Amino acid sequence: MQTRRTEWLIPVLLALGAAAALWYYWIQVNKTPPAPAPEVPVQEQSRAEPEPVHPLQEPAPRSAERGELVPLPPLDQSDDYFRLEMSELAGDAIGELLVESGLIERIVATVDNLPRDHVAERIRPLQRLGGQFIVEPQDGDDAYLLTEANFERYTPLVDLVEGADLHSAGELYRRFYPLFQKAYVDLGYPQGYFNDRLVEVIDHLLSTPDVDDAVALVRPHVLYEYADPELEELSSGQKLLIRMGSRNRSRVKQTLREFRGIITSL
Repeated sequence: MQTRRTEWLIPVLLALGAAAALWYYWIQVNKTPPAPAPEVPVQEQSRAEPEPVHPLQEPAPRSAERGELVPLPPLDQSDDYFRLEMSELAGDAIGELLVESGLIERIVATVDNLPRDHVAERIRPLQRLGGQFIVEPQDGDDAYLLTEANFERYTPLVDLVEGADLHSAGELYRRFYPLFQKAYVDLGYPQGYFNDRLVEVIDHLLSTPDVDDAVALVRPHVLYEYADPELEELSSGQKLLIRMGSRNRSRVKQTLREFRGIITSL
């Protein structure tokens, strides 16, 4: 009797198992797939350009009485215009000292190179100063001193710089600053700011040591060198201030301090 119950129960269990399997299969096939998770857009990292340390504000608009400023010419057409402005600022003598072409580009390149070992003559914005480099031979082989005549060569130029109205010079610089900035970018500083570099170079020049005018020289090769190794290690700009003599150097440093204050507050 027990055996018969087991015999008919087995087919029932198998049928129920098959039905359950079919039901599960049907559920899986017809189940609505879950909605995909919304994609979160990947935000690109902002490449913020560095901000200038010493930004320059654009010139204020002129009043009706003074008239409008003439728009700046392109950099490659700015020489005559800039030379005229410089002559009005510092007199005709400065115009005669300036080179004929590439004025703003040369100024920018020279400023950038003053803290370096050498400033190539081809990028200098000024003509050669009159007179010759004169030394005074000393006792012993290969020993010389700078002479007063060398200091005097720089005095007319220092007079022009010192006599200029620095506030007007600052306004002129601010007005032409877009051209200075373009020349600086073209020089190889796409994210740099020329005014920051100018302030940096002024600070470098102001750190030039004050030495006595009796500067000893040697001539190991064609060119003269400073006998003091520490002076010989100075940059080209600092060596230039040494060659000017203590009086001219003091006057130039004072002018640089004043101009630095102007271009960092415009």
